[in-house]
Amino acid sequence: MKKCLLVFLLSICCLSITAQNWDINTLHTINSWDGKFVRNYSKVMSTSTPYLSLGVPAVIAAVGGFKKDQKLLKDAMYIFTSVGEAFVVSYAMKYMIDRERPYVRYPDRVHPREKVSSPSFPSSHTASAFSLATSLSITYPKWYVIAPSALWACSVGFARMNEGVHYPSDVMAGAVIGAGCAVVNIYVNRWLNRIVFGEKKRGVAPVAWAF
Repeated sequence: MKKCLLVFLLSICCLSITAQNWDINTLHTINSWDGKFVRNYSKVMSTSTPYLSLGVPAVIAAVGGFKKDQKLLKDAMYIFTSVGEAFVVSYAMKYMIDRERPYVRYPDRVHPREKVSSPSFPSSHTASAFSLATSLSITYPKWYVIAPSALWACSVGFARMNEGVHYPSDVMAGAVIGAGCAVVNIYVNRWLNRIVFGEKKRGVAPVAWAF
């Protein structure tokens, strides 16, 4: 029994070390790509996250208000609350887990293009980006919405690694949180629609949101 327990603990330790090595090795490779195009692309993608995350639902809401289109207003509320939830969840997790930024933990292997005071895991930029991309794709399930949204969200995740501020595991966790919040928020917004727009309880979510 003791031998089995020892083998189990050693296996867990080996897996943990292997995963950690993969995390820093992959980050080191991506962070080392320092061509002018890659650096500028990463900077633009990373900087665009807060502007698009707030700007897209704001524009939809503005158009909906101007046209007095309740459907657009509902879409804007769904997208905005999805992004907001992803940001709050990911930011709360940062301080619960309190993981050091990779450039702090491995100063000899990771060269940051910016320095951030908050903890590393998960990536809030990636969570917000994937929440926006997923909620947009659910609301407007057209290829010309889904493809650019997915490309942008993945680019944000890449940018955070290329800039040396997140491990791959931070980015993957952020992507899961962002997409998950957008899916869960479909049901949350059915409740919000009843409060904000006075929909009856038997009301069904807009067809564009259905899977």
